[in-house]
Amino acid sequence: MTFTAPVLSYTLLSPILILLGGALIGVLVEAFVSKALRPVVQLTLTLGTLMLSLFQVWRIRGEQSLTAAMGSLVIDGPAVLLQGSILVIAIISIFLIADAEQFTPLAAALPGSAEEREAAQSGNQVTEVYPLTLFAVSGMMIFPIASDLIMLFVALEMLSLPLYLMAGLSRRRRLASQESALKYFLLGSFASAFFLFGAAYLYGYSGSITFAGIRESVIGGSGNDVLLLVGMAFLTIGLLFKVGAVPFHSWSPDVYQGAPTPITAFMAAATKVAAFGAMLRIFYTVFANAEWSWTPIISAIAIISMVLGSLVAISQRDVKRMLAYSSIAHAGFLLSGIIALNKAGLDATIFYLFAYGVATVGGFAVVTLVRDSSGEVTDLNRWKGLGKRSPFAASAFALFLLAFAGIPLTSGFIGKFSIFSAAYENGATAVVITGVLSSAIAAFFYIRVIVLMFFTDAVEDGTAVEIPSILTRATVVISAVITLVLGIYPAPVLDFITDLAIFIR
Repeated sequence: MTFTAPVLSYTLLSPILILLGGALIGVLVEAFVSKALRPVVQLTLTLGTLMLSLFQVWRIRGEQSLTAAMGSLVIDGPAVLLQGSILVIAIISIFLIADAEQFTPLAAALPGSAEEREAAQSGNQVTEVYPLTLFAVSGMMIFPIASDLIMLFVALEMLSLPLYLMAGLSRRRRLASQESALKYFLLGSFASAFFLFGAAYLYGYSGSITFAGIRESVIGGSGNDVLLLVGMAFLTIGLLFKVGAVPFHSWSPDVYQGAPTPITAFMAAATKVAAFGAMLRIFYTVFANAEWSWTPIISAIAIISMVLGSLVAISQRDVKRMLAYSSIAHAGFLLSGIIALNKAGLDATIFYLFAYGVATVGGFAVVTLVRDSSGEVTDLNRWKGLGKRSPFAASAFALFLLAFAGIPLTSGFIGKFSIFSAAYENGATAVVITGVLSSAIAAFFYIRVIVLMFFTDAVEDGTAVEIPSILTRATVVISAVITLVLGIYPAPVLDFITDLAIFIR
């Protein structure tokens, strides 16, 4: 038996390798750098790593390859666009994560214990969150470019495991944070099991673990259709869990509420880009010729997600839970782009993912500013009169809510118009009508929050708006600027996406 050395294209893989290298250096920093210097060193290292990786993504934007990693990864236009979106969102998020106030001073200590109090008094900071973020981003970068089932599963676990840990690091409400982490881990493990079960069935159907091999079997119709249908169903369950679509959404509200808000922002935005990126590649290339079998189910899930997310969000009194149910509705909107199965749907979905991700990070950044003596205030009743207390925070949050609602002159309007137009072109009339009606319902509770902030008298209950640090202010301002620019003048970005977004097979 002869050993064949792997042939890798290090230039094309450099964005991922840079992230992994930065994460490993971050682990060494945790081991050897003094506690006083760690926060600054880790933040500088993480930002530098993310920016260098983004620069490399820009350099390879015109490249295409099916053999960058022995056929396990594919580099093409959609891959570059999705990786760039993930990195931009991660850079914006890391400014928010750098606010050490959000994280427990000692993750291993029991909540409320003397050990935890001593750590807080000594000024300890959990800086492990930086290398964990880089590991998660590395997995997210691999997920949408994987071209076989094993690499897809490795990327899924690589992006998920750090998020399970980071969800339990909240400084306040420690038990709720740990509960959210445990719930996310257990349900995520079940979803991974479904994913593997589906992969096994697809291997049984096609005799191949590669996307190309499975696609050839689908086109040739040589396998057992029962194996194909079961394999598609279970594989899709694993992907739908990551995007939080109904009926695999039950983890979203609790995890969004319990996790530290910066982690919620990062997870809600970047994970959706990675997971939907993988779904686009799978359904647009591997299962495109089996459209008859999966379109009705995905359409039904999209409709239910849009309706349930929009209706349940109306009754929420906690701002983080409201945004969680809003994200479920947006998962339904994004599934419209999968159903479209055309070039316009691919372009619109990539644009929507980026626009929604940026607005989501900005929205959760504002949530971190509204506090009392016990920490964040997420009860909407205590947001009354926020516009008078802090015009900056209220105005920024109103902008992000209008983007979520799809109001003109925001990125959300361009995204929804594009994605619904693409779905309509493919005949998904029921999905489009449901999406428009759900958007109208969602607009009601978004505007209700705006009215609460600007047209209701404030109540003196100890709620205040903390003056944002330069890092948090950077997150809010960058997100707001991108949201406005993409709403007012989206043509350059749309043209850039249209030129690049072509799958190679």
